[in-house]
Amino acid sequence: MSFAVSMLVFLGIASIIGTILKQNEPYENYIIKFGQFWFVFFEKIGLYDVYQSIWFLTILLFLVISTTLCVTKNTPIIFKDFLLFKDSLEEKSLLSFTHHLVLKNTKKVNLSRVINYLKLEKFKVREKSKDNGDILIVAKKGDFQRLGYIFTHVGVVVICLGGLLDGNLFFKAQELLGYKKIETLDIPASKVPKVSRLDITNPSFRANMTLAEGSSDNVAFVRKKDGYLVQDLPFKITLKDFRIEHYSTGMPKSFESDLIISDPELSQDITKTITVNHPFTYKGISIYQSDFQDGGTNLDIKLWNLLNSNAPQKINAKIFEKIKLDKDQLTYEFNDFRKFNILNLKEGVKEKPRNVGPSVTYKIRNNSGQAREYISYQFPMLIDDRSFFISGMRETPQEEFKYLKIPADKKGSIAEFISFKEALQNKILIEMVAKKMANRSVKPDNNSSVKQSFEDSVNKIMTLFVEGGFSNIAQNIDNNIPANEKEKAVQAYLKIIDIASIELYKSHFNLSDKEIDQSAIRFIQEALNAYSDMFLFGSPYYFELTNYEQKEASGLQLTKSPGQFWVYLGSLSLVLGIFSMIYLHERKLWLLIKAKGGAIIAVSSNRKNIDFELDYKKVSQAINKIIQ
Repeated sequence: MSFAVSMLVFLGIASIIGTILKQNEPYENYIIKFGQFWFVFFEKIGLYDVYQSIWFLTILLFLVISTTLCVTKNTPIIFKDFLLFKDSLEEKSLLSFTHHLVLKNTKKVNLSRVINYLKLEKFKVREKSKDNGDILIVAKKGDFQRLGYIFTHVGVVVICLGGLLDGNLFFKAQELLGYKKIETLDIPASKVPKVSRLDITNPSFRANMTLAEGSSDNVAFVRKKDGYLVQDLPFKITLKDFRIEHYSTGMPKSFESDLIISDPELSQDITKTITVNHPFTYKGISIYQSDFQDGGTNLDIKLWNLLNSNAPQKINAKIFEKIKLDKDQLTYEFNDFRKFNILNLKEGVKEKPRNVGPSVTYKIRNNSGQAREYISYQFPMLIDDRSFFISGMRETPQEEFKYLKIPADKKGSIAEFISFKEALQNKILIEMVAKKMANRSVKPDNNSSVKQSFEDSVNKIMTLFVEGGFSNIAQNIDNNIPANEKEKAVQAYLKIIDIASIELYKSHFNLSDKEIDQSAIRFIQEALNAYSDMFLFGSPYYFELTNYEQKEASGLQLTKSPGQFWVYLGSLSLVLGIFSMIYLHERKLWLLIKAKGGAIIAVSSNRKNIDFELDYKKVSQAINKIIQ
């Protein structure tokens, strides 16, 4: 018994883990969450699919068998005791009770008053006259407490049976025998071999289906370990419409799907709307609204070449599709579109997150298969009272995005930065600015070599910056400047870049000194920082999302759970059993009235606590008062 209770506690702990740790996630998610070492350890002990792991099902089976044997053994005894009045006890036996009281009376006992009192106290009473003239009154109440034992144990058995039914033992057996195999290749459902498909007669499953608006399917995917199984359905589901409501902050408030169920056995389709926590059940399969995602949004993108001054290229892309541009050995994979993005733009500062508008997530993959992930936001974000176009890049999913911040111009566009970038990459313009700076900085009485030297220095520093940003400048200083002069060189180089950039900006946009204000100077500084960060961006293009036509998809979860009813029934039985054992009090009373005078009261209970002590005191005093 103690071992069974230990197993029950162990199951409880495992169930808590299975509830806290999201089950049947892609293995990549667990690797990211736990790291490689703990991922392997947790995978071996089956924590990623607790409820269908062999050890969990084995414990369930053990509890079913052991608890069933326990109930089978004790139930007849309980029912027998339930009907039995122990009226064969003798005086010696009653005196051996821990709670007994010997009464001395000299008058005849009024039995009817005693019996009436006991009945008022809800005792069932039986009277027996003995051969020696003694009279034994046997009373008992609270017998139903013993039924709590049966209810509790039967509840455990029924719950465990429900768990076994939903534990997909049928698939486990097929997998062990080699009749079924988990598919790990990313291939269309129609091409998944029969060995990785589950028949419509599969007794239990939990599968997922994603439908874009207007699309339909009759298969769902059961996620297993590092792959999946295809679950064939006896009907087809079509997503007629998907709706989502948002709070003012942009956070999802509610979402629902209009579904059409097409069954060959029906003459007419079934139309049903499901929402979160309001599923539709048909043929034993419950269809839940689980989540939503993009269903293939059409994107209008403007490609800005960061390394050259070519005109932007317009492309039409679609989520879940790939593009390979002309003369480009890179593949662009568009993975996700989000209409709303709720962000806190001031890291470490308490601020209400706000909606920053649409974003598109994509990957750029080279010919060797290596890929970087990018995210681009459509609208500029306000950071420290300045607007920036934000685009993030990360090498691996484990990393945080590193952001390229391109300053927006007064019109809220990227055009001014792109134009200034082209000015930076214009060698003729840089040479002109360098000459202008030399003429202005070198005194007329100095010889021409000094002026030429200054002009060459400006040219060199600006060329270094244009070809590699601030990191290229730092590397050049490290390689060519003595250590004790590096700090001065850094200050001089940065000053030259600032002045030359302002001159470039004025020349490029035909501005005078009076037209360059602090706002323009700050824009130039931010543009220089963005230009320098371009070399760390890892992509020759900046993707500007100019327009989109959103297409949403509904995430459905389909479950067939024959054990659910039994789990609920077992839980009810368990509650009734626990309630009976805690709140019902069993009491047994014997009152022996001796023919020679005097009486003995004995009271017993299977649970002797303070309530029993109070009841014993109350009943014995009352009976003593009646028979005196």
